[in-house]
Amino acid sequence: MPELFVTNYNPHFTGVSATTANVVRQQTARYDMALVGQPLPACPAPLSRSDAHRASMTAPKDKPFAIWHVRRNPEMRSAIWLRDVRRAPIKIVFTSAAQRLHSAYPRWLISRMDAVIATTDKAAEFVPHVRAVVPHGVDTDVFCPAPDRAAAWADLGYSGTHGIATVGRIRPEKGTDVFVDAMLRLLPQRPGATALVVGRAGGKFEGFLQGLKDKVAAAGLADRLLFVGEVPASDLPALMRALSLVMQLPRYEGYGMVPLEGLASGVPFVGSDAGYYRSFSAQGRAGSIVPLDAEAAAAAAMDWLSADTPGAQAMQTREIAETHFSAKAEADGIGAVYRALWDK
Repeated sequence: MPELFVTNYNPHFTGVSATTANVVRQQTARYDMALVGQPLPACPAPLSRSDAHRASMTAPKDKPFAIWHVRRNPEMRSAIWLRDVRRAPIKIVFTSAAQRLHSAYPRWLISRMDAVIATTDKAAEFVPHVRAVVPHGVDTDVFCPAPDRAAAWADLGYSGTHGIATVGRIRPEKGTDVFVDAMLRLLPQRPGATALVVGRAGGKFEGFLQGLKDKVAAAGLADRLLFVGEVPASDLPALMRALSLVMQLPRYEGYGMVPLEGLASGVPFVGSDAGYYRSFSAQGRAGSIVPLDAEAAAAAAMDWLSADTPGAQAMQTREIAETHFSAKAEADGIGAVYRALWDK
């Protein structure tokens, strides 16, 4: 029987999905483990929830219990039911990235965890049972620099000589409108640049997206500021390494993986003062941090960074990702929490 079950119940590929996949790819060689729920890129084929529940009713060989590692409310609820109602021999570990107080229901779920891993010191202030602070890491084997960035950009089929992109859900909280406003300032000054908005709006945010498209069209930049939709996870590394600049300007972010994926790809970033972006920037060596809702400052910072990045800077950003924010280091930190539970 598996000694570790890692859950991924969301059918959409989100930031949580990306961080889970990064760690799972490291963990497959370390544990007898099973992914549960939805598939993740380059990870083992998942078990269904019902199959995972059945497999959890027997303790694994040489371990007193299996560990269920969960990251979302439905996953916590499922594991609690398995442990407390069906009396399965499991312990539950939850990773929390939120840098604000959870609402009442998630707080109750989190209170039922056997161990909590926070991704930052600030996130640790808002949850109980924190056993360790372990920053998320990027898979530096999957995300890596392009030998020739100009050629990589040309291969994507977009116009211009270099690309700037924001990646993630399209909504006010993620600052998609701030990116658009910054690009409306910047693109007329940079005839070779093409900007991409990568992600989906969905549901109530479709009107927000349409408003952004209308604004871009009114500015006459619809051929240079493109809303390309959601990019499959398997295609994202090729996109990242072809960019000259990654830009994320959220109004709130729990952690934020996109700048890290850029750094591992040799690409600098501009980010708002949210999430863990300031730590990623390495005192300005890898990225520029601007205030919230500051499209003018973002445009100015992007103008400085978004030219074709010299090879030396690409190596520097890559080194920061490898040295301080690798998926291997995250898996090591998580593994220490697992061992403490099993040893106890």
